[in-house]
Amino acid sequence: MYTKKQIVKNGFLMAIVAGTFMACGQSNNANNAAKSASDSASSAATGLKIAYVDLDSLEAHYEFFKQKKAELERKQLAMDNEIQADARVLQEQYNSLQRRANTLTQAEGEAIQRDLMAKNQNLEQKRQTLSRQYMEVEQSFNDELRKKLDSFLLKFNADKRYGYIFSYRDGGTNILYKDPAYDITDVVTKGLNDEAAAKK
Repeated sequence: MYTKKQIVKNGFLMAIVAGTFMACGQSNNANNAAKSASDSASSAATGLKIAYVDLDSLEAHYEFFKQKKAELERKQLAMDNEIQADARVLQEQYNSLQRRANTLTQAEGEAIQRDLMAKNQNLEQKRQTLSRQYMEVEQSFNDELRKKLDSFLLKFNADKRYGYIFSYRDGGTNILYKDPAYDITDVVTKGLNDEAAAKK
C-alpha cells in the first residue's frame, strides 16, 4: 500500500524520467513507455484481488470476541472495586487519626502515621500489580484473537483468490477508500462463529 509520501516520491521520479526523455528528443518513446507502464500497472491491478475485514463490525458480531471482552470488563470492574474498597478503608483510618489527633501522644500519632503511609504504599503496589496482570490477560486475549483470525483466513484463502486481505477500522487505518464490494467481514465473521460452534 502506498503512502502519500511514496506517491509523491514516485510521481516526482516519473516526472524526472519523462523530462529526461523529452530533453533527449525522444517524446514518442516516452509516450510509448508511459503507455506500456500504465497498461502493465492496469493489468497487474486487474489480476491482483484484494479484500478487507472491518474490525469494528467483526468485534460487534464475533461471539468469541464479545464473550472475552465481557470477561475482561468484569475483571477490570472487580479490580477497580477491590482497589476502591481498600482505598476507602485507608481513608477511614486516616480520618480516624485526624479525629483522635488531640488524644494521642506524639509517638502514638507518628506510629499510626507511619503505618498508614506503609499501607498506602502497599495499596499502590497492589494497584500496579493488578494493572500489570490485567494487561497480560488483555495481551493474551489479543494474541489468541489474532491467531484465530490468521488461522481462519489461511483456510479461507487457501484457493489464493485474494492477494491481500487488509484490516479496516473507521478512523484508525491507512486505507483512504474502501469499496463495499470487497468487504468480506460478514463471511469471515460467520466462518469464525461456525468454527467456534463446531468445537463446542
